[in-house]
Amino acid sequence: MAEFLTDIETIRERARREIDKGPVTDAYGADLERVLRVLNEALATEIVCTLRYKRHYYTASGLYSEPVAAEFLEHAQEEQTHADKLAQRIVQLGGEPDFDPDTLTKRSHAEYDASTDLIDMVKEDLVAERVAVASYTEIVQWLGTKDPTTRRVFEDLLAQEEEHADDLRGLLERIPPRPQG
Repeated sequence: MAEFLTDIETIRERARREIDKGPVTDAYGADLERVLRVLNEALATEIVCTLRYKRHYYTASGLYSEPVAAEFLEHAQEEQTHADKLAQRIVQLGGEPDFDPDTLTKRSHAEYDASTDLIDMVKEDLVAERVAVASYTEIVQWLGTKDPTTRRVFEDLLAQEEEHADDLRGLLERIPPRPQG
């Protein structure tokens, strides 16, 4: 067997002594409290995005609204899945997921939007996706090798946020601009 940096007996003894820490061991290299804050900010972002997409789904109207609304609903469901993954990771790390509705929009990286125009809805959703892409890219880089599991969670979310942004850009290209008048 390969040599460890720490002998296996020491690893076993620490595992027993610090059993209450769950998966967080001495090998965890990140600032746990900061990681939990970042995870909770991302959780708030995903919840706000879910709510925004749901509103857009229910209020989309007009000639091109049916396929656009279907995309909104799909994105809402995926954003909810993202929120669930983030909440699970927070709990794994010994934290508490913050679902407080009074502070959601303050903690969220994305903004809520109540547009009534279909093109404005798509644009606002695209802006929010671009914000998520930028912030999640920064988080992935910040985590580096210090917390590879949380980094992978954000990498997975990032890939889907990029896909959402591409979907929305494609919708904007297919919806004819409003007539000027």
